[in-house]
Amino acid sequence: MKFLELLQIKENNPGVSTGLQWIKSKGDIFDSFSPVDGKLIASVQGADKRSYDEVINTAKTAFAEWQLWPAPKRGEIVRQIGDKLRENKSALGQLVSYEMGKSLQEGLGEVQEMIDICDFAVGLSRQLHGLTMHSERPGHRMYEQYHPLGVVGIISAFNFPVAVWAWNTALAWICGNVCVWKPSEKTPLTAIACTNIVTEIFKKNNVPKGVNNLIVGGRDVGEWMSNDTNIALISATGSTRMGKAVAAAVAARLGKSLLELGGNNAIIITENADLDMALIGAAFGAVGTAGQRCTSTRRLIIQEKVYNKFRDKLVNAYRQLKIGNPLNEKNHVGPLIDKDAVKMYLDAIEKCKAEGGKFIVEGGVLKGKGYESGCYVKPCIAEVKNHFKIVQHETFAPILYLIKYKTLDEAIALQNDVPQGLSSAIMTNNLREAERFLSHAGSDCGIANVNIGTSGAEIGGAFGGEKETGGGRESGSDAWKVYMRRQTNTINYTDKLPLAQGIRFDL
Repeated sequence: MKFLELLQIKENNPGVSTGLQWIKSKGDIFDSFSPVDGKLIASVQGADKRSYDEVINTAKTAFAEWQLWPAPKRGEIVRQIGDKLRENKSALGQLVSYEMGKSLQEGLGEVQEMIDICDFAVGLSRQLHGLTMHSERPGHRMYEQYHPLGVVGIISAFNFPVAVWAWNTALAWICGNVCVWKPSEKTPLTAIACTNIVTEIFKKNNVPKGVNNLIVGGRDVGEWMSNDTNIALISATGSTRMGKAVAAAVAARLGKSLLELGGNNAIIITENADLDMALIGAAFGAVGTAGQRCTSTRRLIIQEKVYNKFRDKLVNAYRQLKIGNPLNEKNHVGPLIDKDAVKMYLDAIEKCKAEGGKFIVEGGVLKGKGYESGCYVKPCIAEVKNHFKIVQHETFAPILYLIKYKTLDEAIALQNDVPQGLSSAIMTNNLREAERFLSHAGSDCGIANVNIGTSGAEIGGAFGGEKETGGGRESGSDAWKVYMRRQTNTINYTDKLPLAQGIRFDL
């Protein structure tokens, strides 16, 4: 496949890098099988403890030099990376689609997110500003400034194998940090491709070895990173279970963590909604990436007056979905990531039925020509109650739950009554309903949308959620501050030393 050659993916690949060179290791071998056709794409040599330690030591050395580069100069490096991503958008987008299973349009869109965050970071590199404030003491000036943290560890998930890494690295780099990336062991090839792209730019600009580091590995590598006092910040994306383990380990050493965990996202569809618009938002939110987004729509909370009408429109739309090879742009839905994900999907369906869920669009695994990988499943829809245990749980698959409501207050309460708090939406043409949803007593999620779905976010806004979603914020707005330490400075430019709060200390 041409895109593998363009991205320098070989049959066997080293999986440990200090950015400018690959390091030999004796860790586990990770085979990357495509969920598209079940074929082995390539293999990767994972990290052992010796190669891990070499990466961390190299990163620490690199930070001492990199932090001294002026922020706009660091921004110039990120600008060049963005341009190189533009050149490789098609190839990298195809690799994302083939290795992970999302549609080609979504794979290309993910690479576009990388380009967008690079553009954002370039501008930000000239705006890492603090505040000035008035001192209570005469002849004194007070201000605050931000300094880089040091080594930033990034643990990313398979569903967005490149974009989330870019969200973190682009900002961390312009802030003066160095990065150590542990990608999902299910999608190591996209990480190697990104490392190859960045390495070309770094070599051309004499960026220190160790500013961009890659460590392919399993759970052991994640544990090494979480417990490593050399890593100032761990940014972890994944399940709530994983996030709790990371948070506990990092907190035990009083480190910093940025967590982007599970979602159980709902769209409220009111009687004042444009149902055609709502249909698009609900369908894409539920089946996009085969339901494997943290922002995927899991629940539709529908006003009883329009419930039957919208349900029927949705069922009809599901009949038109095309499921198959995601590299074929005519298909809407690709495969789940692997057969373990298929098992979780089937288990969730059975649990839903056992609790009393009524499936109005049946699920199941697709078989036959084109489905040989065993990872293709049918998006399905069930009528449920919000309190069902399976509805309270995030299932990373295209299972959509329908819930009926009477009043808007009831709908908002239902939406909030899950452990997760990532993304939410309301479909309405009524201003009062929209504002009620966005008020203090409205959605308790980190993201709340009006007349768009739960899935998909622009890089300009801070991305993240509350409760079991972890409370982290990445990407736009002032999310850059999490990658820095704040310092308050006071300068006395007089020949006296007055103390604050009027305290006297005469000698």
